[in-house]
Amino acid sequence: MRIVVLDGRTLNPGDNPWTVLKPLGHLEVYDQSSPEEALERARNADILITNKVFVTKAMMDQLPRLQYITVTATGVNVVDLESAGQRKVPVSNVPEYGSRAVAQFVFAQILRLCHRVSNHDQAIREGVWASSGDFSFWESPQIELVDKTMGIIGFGKIGQEVGKLANEFGMRVVVTTGRRRPETAYGPFEYADLDVLLKKSDFISLHCPLNDSNSEMVNEEFLKKMKSSAYLINTARGGLVSEQHLKQALNQDWIAGAALDVVSEEPIPETSVLLDAKNCLLTPHMAWAALESRERLMQTTAENIAAFISGRPQNVVNAI
Repeated sequence: MRIVVLDGRTLNPGDNPWTVLKPLGHLEVYDQSSPEEALERARNADILITNKVFVTKAMMDQLPRLQYITVTATGVNVVDLESAGQRKVPVSNVPEYGSRAVAQFVFAQILRLCHRVSNHDQAIREGVWASSGDFSFWESPQIELVDKTMGIIGFGKIGQEVGKLANEFGMRVVVTTGRRRPETAYGPFEYADLDVLLKKSDFISLHCPLNDSNSEMVNEEFLKKMKSSAYLINTARGGLVSEQHLKQALNQDWIAGAALDVVSEEPIPETSVLLDAKNCLLTPHMAWAALESRERLMQTTAENIAAFISGRPQNVVNAI
């Protein structure tokens, strides 16, 4: 089997080797691939591994040897699943590898919004504390999470982990999801429709997959229904948010702030409207990147390929 990795650098920037995949076939790993490079590199592939390189119908039309695609992520919007299914090409993902790491990162963002620790560190270094004459000072409101409401949109494994952490902080949890799970072991907790969640929540965290039905779901109408004191957190997919509307909401104080680990175009272009949006904290799609998470991701990718080779593909997300 000829196995081609189209964009392997983020999974293995040097600390997470591809050793576990090498016994499975002839392995070719490319750090990054443009669309043109991806097509050329994939021409003789039996198995294709991608993270963020798009595998389109037009591309698959030119890959007669392609038998299997595995995505080194949970979200699979980079692959045309219908076209792959029509070709009897199974597509797998890695449904569980970094749920706890991402949930931890969500709260790193929330705590940053609550306390602005780095801002105060910088203020001290600029002499503000020394010149204040007081034993204590703060330049932003300090927010306690107890009894605040965490709204979670999408309640898969990551959303559930976020809910657990919110509960540990003493927060109420409100969830909107397309598929209800059994009631949680903690409370206060409720399922609610989106309008109720937007009205109640002090923090809203997105954990739903991106698809045609929810592209730019965070739009003007959505944002105007949020509390003016509320914060938006996005560690899911940038395409869930209308960035122009979010900038308007932030600059006109419809909401208090946002923390985004994902944007619609990655890496973020210098022309992005978010770069001069007020109270908008940006991080470079790093919530998933703990080494422990990437090691699990690598291991499950190898297991996906081994299962396919054995005739029993696992974690398949398309109909074939």
